[in-house]
Amino acid sequence: MAGTETHYTLPLPAFDRPVKALIVVAPYYRDIADDLIAGAVATLEAAGASHETVEVPGALEIPSAIALAHRLSNFDAYVALGCVIRGETTHYETVCNDSSRALTLLGLQGCAIGNGILTVETRDQAVVRAAPGDQDKGGGAAAAALHLVALSRKWGRQTRGVGFKPSETYQIAGDPEGPTTA
Repeated sequence: MAGTETHYTLPLPAFDRPVKALIVVAPYYRDIADDLIAGAVATLEAAGASHETVEVPGALEIPSAIALAHRLSNFDAYVALGCVIRGETTHYETVCNDSSRALTLLGLQGCAIGNGILTVETRDQAVVRAAPGDQDKGGGAAAAALHLVALSRKWGRQTRGVGFKPSETYQIAGDPEGPTTA
């Protein structure tokens, strides 16, 4: 049973520059969304990140809101939060698959996203996964986004030459005195 297993959790990264995160939440199940938000906020604040929260109508709108913010604003990280509980129709599969796929595509385009959209069979499963004192999937999504920001900053600072290394000593054209040291 997954609920009794232990899992390793990476320590939160440290940052030398401020991190600004956007939490995008679909509050269809308000109590579950509030727990997800509480976990995400606690994790972001523990890492010293500032944050804003916006609400969208449903899980399918979360990727669109993140895409708009990524294109039009200056956030470093995005935390997607919501809950989809299986119902009587195939709508569950559509919402789960399409929201997840869209978030993955945004991540592949360079967005540092933590996916905290719960996809569960029952409300009881959602309550356990959302609770900050239990599985804390909101906090886990925020931590994932922070780790991606850290990687982005690590690799974004690397500079590479254009394929050659300049010489330390060079001759200035027309200079009769010979080589000059750079």
